[in-house]
Amino acid sequence: MSTTEESRDAEVPRNPDARVDAEGPKSRAGTRTGGSGRVPLWVLVVGLVAVLVAALGGLAAYGGQTLPDRLGPPVEELVVERMVIAPGSIELVLRNTGPDPVAVAQVFVNDSYVDFTGADEPIGRLAADTLVLNYPWQDGQPYTVSMLTSTGLVIEHVVDAAVATPEPGWEFLGVMALVGTYVGVLPVLLGMLVLPILRRTSGRVVRVLLALTVGLLAYLALDALLEGLELAALSGGAFGGPVLVFLGAGLAFLALTTIDKVLAGRRPDERDAGSAGMRLAVMIAIGIGLHNLGEGLVIGSAYAVGELALGAALIVGFAAHNTTEGLAIVAPLTARRPSLWSLVGLGLIAGAPAILGAVIGASVDNAGLSALLFGVGVGAIVQVIIQIVPGLRDRASGRLLDPAVLGGLGAGVVIMYLTGLLVAA
Repeated sequence: MSTTEESRDAEVPRNPDARVDAEGPKSRAGTRTGGSGRVPLWVLVVGLVAVLVAALGGLAAYGGQTLPDRLGPPVEELVVERMVIAPGSIELVLRNTGPDPVAVAQVFVNDSYVDFTGADEPIGRLAADTLVLNYPWQDGQPYTVSMLTSTGLVIEHVVDAAVATPEPGWEFLGVMALVGTYVGVLPVLLGMLVLPILRRTSGRVVRVLLALTVGLLAYLALDALLEGLELAALSGGAFGGPVLVFLGAGLAFLALTTIDKVLAGRRPDERDAGSAGMRLAVMIAIGIGLHNLGEGLVIGSAYAVGELALGAALIVGFAAHNTTEGLAIVAPLTARRPSLWSLVGLGLIAGAPAILGAVIGASVDNAGLSALLFGVGVGAIVQVIIQIVPGLRDRASGRLLDPAVLGGLGAGVVIMYLTGLLVAA
């Protein structure tokens, strides 16, 4: 470098911020502001929400005024959500599942006009009201309740056999708890007694048992899905109808995935098969428990309306059907020796929800709620199946499906089908 260039560099002061000044001031975060501070993110979010609320509110208030009136008569749909039969009266809880308000003008029972109270005002969309019919019904007789709306539409509800609805009380709740114990807790605990035998088996047999478990759970998931869709149809499409089943399934799947991640993160240093087996057993118990919750709902609601006779045949049928669920729970536990209290806890997780379901079903008897909870059972079981499937892979060959695994899957489905035939519900 020459002397002239050195003197020229000396005359120009070095400014480390010269480049920054040339491009414009920057914020502390290193982003260009162009001379003014940026609007905070929360202000943008609040502003956007305010605009959306104002726009939607304006459409709701004034949008309909710019459109022509609908042609044709109003669409009226009523569903009997719950029926309570008491001495000298029939109480109907009505839900409007259509788009227009419905006003009940007259009520007939077996073509005979009857006095009623309730539903003085039109029932709005998705709203509910209660009709109390003054009618001297007879035990065991069929009845057809016809509701005539203000527009002349007739909506019917059929009672196959009138039976007095049990009154809620400690005695009734005790009966439901006993039924839930018989069909839920005891069968699962009995099925878990096979664990000492499973512990002496080889790894190939364990794979077959896990495949059997997948078959059992797959049948339970399909059965719960069909039951939930049937109940959703009975709800008349209120609150989405069949969508409730899939909504419950999705929420349960996400919830159990979260629970599994939490359980897996508690012991990050343990990689032995025993710990993984216990975690899988807990997840299977939770999935089966959520399924038994829906099963208890059906039992309780059917008993409350007189469509289910409690007896030895019913108890034995459910016991044989649900004993296989205990086998599914203990199948992953062949690599460890769990304590007695751990096994009891797993049995209660899987079986005790049947007690809660029976109590809710008998007390509430809501088809929409039952459909949602059956969907919860479906999602939980599907999530558990996804966790079990990797354990079916043969470590030697790397194959997932072989004749032994396929035989286990088929055997699980057949066992659940045959034992399901014993349930006279």
